[in-house]
Amino acid sequence: MTRYGMAIDLKRCFGCHTCAIACKVANNIPRNMRYSWVETIGGTADDTASGEFPQCQMSFQPIQCQHCAEPACLEVCPTGATSKDEETGIVSVDPELCIGCESCIKACPYEGVRTLIGDSPEYYLDVAVGEFDAPAHKPGTVEKCTFCKNLIDRGDVPACMQLCPGRARYWGDLDDPTSEVAKAIAGREVQRLHESAGTEPNIYYLV
Repeated sequence: MTRYGMAIDLKRCFGCHTCAIACKVANNIPRNMRYSWVETIGGTADDTASGEFPQCQMSFQPIQCQHCAEPACLEVCPTGATSKDEETGIVSVDPELCIGCESCIKACPYEGVRTLIGDSPEYYLDVAVGEFDAPAHKPGTVEKCTFCKNLIDRGDVPACMQLCPGRARYWGDLDDPTSEVAKAIAGREVQRLHESAGTEPNIYYLV
């Protein structure tokens, strides 16, 4: 068994949003929808620092589905559309079973990581982009980050990691001490989002 997870080094992330763009393209994500994004921390708006020069403050925090070990979304799904793969720990949504009830969205403590697709999703281009096996984005269903399981199954890494110019992301089996993610976490101060919710998120932030 594998417990896939990711570590994101907040000291290396400089808010370029390349991870979010790579995700958007690789998964052919429609307009007004996202699997991942980068929040500006300590600023007054996106990419805008707070304070007065030279005492300005700004940092960045990438956000996406946390692929929790104890996902709150799993318990409330009435159809079994939301599931956690026991072999990998990846949390997914089956579009064929999802009825768009939004129970998972309401139960998830990580605001914004899930989106209900509208009746007529709009795309930036008239042709599909990204991976050949990108999600189909079925209207009336809920979608979220998949940890790029299609890429992982082919021996690759998630799209958000491939183009990160700051090399701020680490990926692998959290239970394997020789993996990149386990080595990155070892000996570093880490944070996880909303740990008090008891969901045991598998994304760690190196601070």
